[in-house]
Amino acid sequence: MQRDALSLSQYIVYRNGVPAGARGGLRNMFHRAFGAATFAGFWRHWNPIFGYVLGRYIYSPLQRVVPRPLALILTFVVCGAVHDLVTMAVRGAPAFFFVPWFVLLGTGVVLGRAVGLDLSGRPWVARAAANLAYVLACLAITLAGECFIW
Repeated sequence: MQRDALSLSQYIVYRNGVPAGARGGLRNMFHRAFGAATFAGFWRHWNPIFGYVLGRYIYSPLQRVVPRPLALILTFVVCGAVHDLVTMAVRGAPAFFFVPWFVLLGTGVVLGRAVGLDLSGRPWVARAAANLAYVLACLAITLAGECFIW
């Protein structure tokens, strides 16, 4: 299904199986994201509202002018920058945490695609463990890098 042809409401139902705010939406998001067969699949289901906006207004235009892997990583950079800006607004202090973490997450998606990662034949719990390990490993690397920066 073509994402650009869907409205935000349609996209949320497409990704979550229920409309925004409906009972079971959060559970479906977690279940589908963590049970995804690939790291890219994880992000297709994680926070469909943000994913829709990023896909439509950042990734789609970028992938027309740069290679798709770079467009994907740059989309993660934009997402991280938005998270860092919100953090700075709340803290009232500089923050540069999410951009490096999200660069690693985006790189994981690109590498997963490059090596043909496909966990579809594995049980849900194995896919969930792999997706959680991917997110936590990127987080751990980011946290370790902060120790050297500060």
